[in-house]
Amino acid sequence: MLPADILGTWIQDRSLFAGYREDPEVRSIVVSCSTNILLNVLTALIAFRLLVQLGFSVKESVAGVLAFMLCTTHLHYTQNMMENNYIGLLTLAGFSFQYEWLHNNSRRALFIGSCALGLNLLTRLTTGLDLIAAGVFLLLALWFEPTSLEPTAPQGGRGRRLWRRLIDYCKVAAPVYLCFLAIDRAYQFYRFDSFTNTYVSLFAKEFRQRDPTLPANFPWSTPFHVGVLGALFQPEKSIFVFDPLLVLAIFLLPWLWKRLTPGVRAYGVASLLLLAAYIGFYARYTFWAGDFAWGDRYVSTAVELATLLAVPLLLRYRDILGKTIWRASWAVIMASLTIQLASVVLWLPLEIYQMETFGHPTFVIALRFKNIVAFALGKMEAWGLNTDAMGWDQWDYIHITTWNFLPNLLRRVGVAPLWAVNIVRAVWLVALAALAAVSVRLRSSLRTAVRR
Repeated sequence: MLPADILGTWIQDRSLFAGYREDPEVRSIVVSCSTNILLNVLTALIAFRLLVQLGFSVKESVAGVLAFMLCTTHLHYTQNMMENNYIGLLTLAGFSFQYEWLHNNSRRALFIGSCALGLNLLTRLTTGLDLIAAGVFLLLALWFEPTSLEPTAPQGGRGRRLWRRLIDYCKVAAPVYLCFLAIDRAYQFYRFDSFTNTYVSLFAKEFRQRDPTLPANFPWSTPFHVGVLGALFQPEKSIFVFDPLLVLAIFLLPWLWKRLTPGVRAYGVASLLLLAAYIGFYARYTFWAGDFAWGDRYVSTAVELATLLAVPLLLRYRDILGKTIWRASWAVIMASLTIQLASVVLWLPLEIYQMETFGHPTFVIALRFKNIVAFALGKMEAWGLNTDAMGWDQWDYIHITTWNFLPNLLRRVGVAPLWAVNIVRAVWLVALAALAAVSVRLRSSLRTAVRR
């Protein structure tokens, strides 16, 4: 983000914007737009690369990428910038390049993949789980098909061959991981005067000083079963509700297991184990659901990774699955797309503020659609959807009382000149038209590729 931050700061300091210092700042607009565009382009490329490596056709891989980016919570975090999509990009890169090493023994590929996973540690230390999942992915790929994935195929039994590959892996990956871990610990020492702790311990200490009634194990005070069941089934945060495509992925993997290639089997199992590990790790965390977030923020990226195979598998085995499963699967896909589109229409804290009055549990997805219809018809007050909590923070209030798109937000704030708002709206509409044109061209190109 640093190059975008430097550019954004320079642009904001120009005399043209001297009278505009409101939220969203010019600097924030530049950083968010440029960084998210870059992240999404790279994510599309690396996801496509991995799917092709796993043996899917161009058509199946493109469909998988589109579903990944439009039919999962990835779309929401594209607009509402958090670390989720960045973590997903690095994890996909780690899986892809390390899998390349498994095929051709390229130390360069292994180094690149290890750097991507190591860099993740500097974003969120719990991405160590992603690092472990990549290792499990490689191990499973070797186990399911040990000979074809060993370019140098040393003599000996399976166990010995696996051991040698593990040593080769550690020679490159271990120093990279240790280097990034050392950077992380050095930063922690610089910031907190300790090589061993994180901000969580200091955050917990501060909270307990403010509220002595908090339990001694805060913030790991949630009963384990509450965190697990909440992530799975709570209507406010359920991963199956916010990412219905996960249901399709979980169904297709065992249903088609005997027909799957070793690489697809390995990725499917590793991604689901990663998801289970994240759910288990955060289950006892007081804020296990990610607080102000769309869905369960801490496990959303793992959910997205687990859904990557769903649409490619559906297309590849369409004839085997039959019409009933095909139609039901498309219903799930369309439901997923609709939910993700709804997630970007209004700003995410709206329902969280409303639940202060409505209480818990609340079916957030249904409330979001009700809010969209009410806002479009001007019925928010008449339908009882305006609550006192919405006005607690005036900064939030401005955001949650307009469509969550930059032209609308600039107009709602009312500080930017009208000509600037109109220019942004024109650019936004042109970008949407360009997206539609590219989508049509892409569809035509895929049809041509299939005929050939």
